[in-house]
Amino acid sequence: MPVSGANASVEPTGERAADERASNERALNERVVLIVGAHGGLGFAASRACAAAGASVVLLGRKVPKLNRVYDAIVRDGGEALLYPLDLEGATPDDYADMAERIETGLGRLDGVLHVAASFPGLTPLENTEPATFARDLHINLTARWWLTQACLPALRRAADAAVVFALDAPERTSAAYWGGYGIAQAANASLAKMLHAELAASSVRVAALAPGPMRTPLRARAYVEDAPDAARDAAEYAAACVELLSAAGIAHRGAIWNPSA
Repeated sequence: MPVSGANASVEPTGERAADERASNERALNERVVLIVGAHGGLGFAASRACAAAGASVVLLGRKVPKLNRVYDAIVRDGGEALLYPLDLEGATPDDYADMAERIETGLGRLDGVLHVAASFPGLTPLENTEPATFARDLHINLTARWWLTQACLPALRRAADAAVVFALDAPERTSAAYWGGYGIAQAANASLAKMLHAELAASSVRVAALAPGPMRTPLRARAYVEDAPDAARDAAEYAAACVELLSAAGIAHRGAIWNPSA
């Protein structure tokens, strides 16, 4: 498994984010957590928060320079991280099986998976959506999530307390007009989380979904070009919720779709 860093500059996430990291200090001590989509808006913040909470964080994403930026921020904070570059669009079930084996062999365990990777090209009528674009959005936002989770389940089952967390973009909003394959995948992810929870209810693997409120991310900017400054919150404000769901405290949200803003 490759490990690397770069001399990239990372801005601080603010006092509130620092307070949230402090409140979750050591909640993930000695745990290994895989962050899928680690260099995105929420992925970046969650990766730093999980590392600050004591986890060994495996950073998965397709853009190595951006993964390096996350890695450098974690190391500068005194945390531990490893890189695992992988493109969800082209990865096969065998690639995910190899990934899970490498993580467990290299780090000795796997205690959590956080799915925050997403693909959203913008608002488009279904009638005008290119078939390849529709298929890509369904694959990255749904199928790839399940393939990766399925490959990780054997390792997760060997942990005394493990968690799979799916980040959701509110299905009640993204099932409206023009959200395309991305919106359909959000509703399907809610069903996936509910179904998988029911099937794993008697096991040591917890399943939950995180439905954060509107966040200031590039994905949101593609849907809301003229967004008001106060219409969304910084993604770092939801990092503590990611830590909670991945930690032992996440048992309180087992099987739930949790909106920390509610």
